[in-house]
Amino acid sequence: MSDHVRLLCLRHAESANAVSSATGALPLAQLTGRGRVQAGQAARRLIGEGITRVYAGAAVPPRQTAQIIARTIGLDGVATLPELAEFGIGGLEGTSDPAVRARATEVLRSWVVDGKLDEAVGDGEDGHAVTARVVDALTSIAAAHPGETVAVVGHIGSLTVGLSALCGLGGRVWGAPLPHAVPFEVEWDGDAWRCETWPG
Repeated sequence: MSDHVRLLCLRHAESANAVSSATGALPLAQLTGRGRVQAGQAARRLIGEGITRVYAGAAVPPRQTAQIIARTIGLDGVATLPELAEFGIGGLEGTSDPAVRARATEVLRSWVVDGKLDEAVGDGEDGHAVTARVVDALTSIAAAHPGETVAVVGHIGSLTVGLSALCGLGGRVWGAPLPHAVPFEVEWDGDAWRCETWPG
């Protein structure tokens, strides 16, 4: 069997925290009505791709997005991986302070563009922790599905950090943030990762 694995990755559909300007993962936020429409559109795009499993972070938005996808393409259930969570900002989670939002963007840029992984937002995770857990999750998924195609629903920040590390994206994707619920292909060929279809 081939070692080649296709991961059809996407940021979760729009959730309540995205429209309330709250900063952080907010794992209990529900998809908005618009988000459910986005998830349905993503699911229809994935029909016929031969997906054998749908993975999602443990938070509500990626799980709800993944459930809509799984139902649409005819799969039973979703596999949840806590390691796919959004990067944590500790005690600042859920704040609507624009300064915290600006700091989160600054820290994410330092990780992705400058490779400065020691940075963190408040008492939250640093880039080393986020990169390690997301890379572990994606490599574990690839190892479990040789020759297959799987869907992976995650978060804008942690997916960007993890895939930047795996594919050497760096500054090439900065300024092109992942849109809600737009699938893109990531490939593992047994030797290297490729992310050639970044949608932002």
